[in-house]
Amino acid sequence: MPVKTTHFKVGNGDMTLIEFESGKRLLVDIKIRSAADDSDDETPDVGAQLRERLDRDAAKRKFVDAFLLTHPDQDHCSGLRNHFHLGSLKDWSEKDDKIVIREMWSSPLIFRRAEKKSPLCDDAKAWISEARRRVKVFETKGAFEDGDRILILGEDIDGKTDKLGAIVMKAGSRFSKICGNADTSFESLLLGPMLAADDEEDEKLSKNDSSVVMQLSLLVGSKVAARYLLGGDAEVAIWEKVRDTYTDDDLKYDVLLAPHHCSWHSLSWDSWSEKGEKAEVSKKARSALAQAEAGAMILSSSCEIEDDEIDPPCIRAEREYKNIVKKVAGEFRCLADDPGDEPFEITVSQYGPKAGRKRAAAVAGLSTGVGTEALGHG
Repeated sequence: MPVKTTHFKVGNGDMTLIEFESGKRLLVDIKIRSAADDSDDETPDVGAQLRERLDRDAAKRKFVDAFLLTHPDQDHCSGLRNHFHLGSLKDWSEKDDKIVIREMWSSPLIFRRAEKKSPLCDDAKAWISEARRRVKVFETKGAFEDGDRILILGEDIDGKTDKLGAIVMKAGSRFSKICGNADTSFESLLLGPMLAADDEEDEKLSKNDSSVVMQLSLLVGSKVAARYLLGGDAEVAIWEKVRDTYTDDDLKYDVLLAPHHCSWHSLSWDSWSEKGEKAEVSKKARSALAQAEAGAMILSSSCEIEDDEIDPPCIRAEREYKNIVKKVAGEFRCLADDPGDEPFEITVSQYGPKAGRKRAAAVAGLSTGVGTEALGHG
């Protein structure tokens, strides 16, 4: 099966579908706004765009093999209750025809920290309720079926996850399994969230939007063809700790999803709106995000980036990322800059990732009469 990643246009938010060579599909975050369901609204119907890319199982249910929620902010889980089946598969309704999540990838730390800072939105509450249901199934039966599976990413405090060893992936571990089965078409290195060394560090990290941070390697023909670095809304303290903990190889990427929608807070302790150009970059955080391979691409899943005080997205962060990819003859792209509503797609072959620009090429072809199907690193 072709290896491909699809990046949906959701404004300031994240929604990515990753298709492995094995045919398995991993969904990373969602932002399916109610406006997208309104035919009179111009918001891209990303829910429909997702559904048309999914298969049905033997019971005629649309499904994703795994769904990774990096953290429980509303702009990363909106639409969960409306578009995804939650609960036992025996309760799935053909009439509702919601998408089945065969396996959840979730972290206990992100919910604990979110509950400290602010109330969870209803979709986030629904996610954690379903996560707890699936953990209970594991504790009761000791085995899983699709629709009940869950993978816990990272350990919880006070040994709360110690008895869940078979379904817990510790920070720093690598895994290549999905839906309970080994899959040689990808390898995941879980970089975070990490347990804090003490209460002081825990408080520091909790204020920095602790998210799942992952280096995801996509394999084609048994060889690594592209590495993706995913970080949700992780901010500066997280990236500094990641830099202190891991090697350059652990952080290398061909594609980086700019954390927190190209926010300055992932690169600096200083406020962009307060200090402007006097704001200083954290050398450690920048280094963690600067391990770009030749021809690497940095994607900003955000609204259009303007030269103003808004953050995210932040014009200063965009400049830093452009400087990073300039040194490796790479490219920075804001998803909002591409014309039309269609998602941005990257195909991965044995020669590396290539960015599909069908729509942009078509627009260019109006004036030149010529367009290119795709351009890429390779």
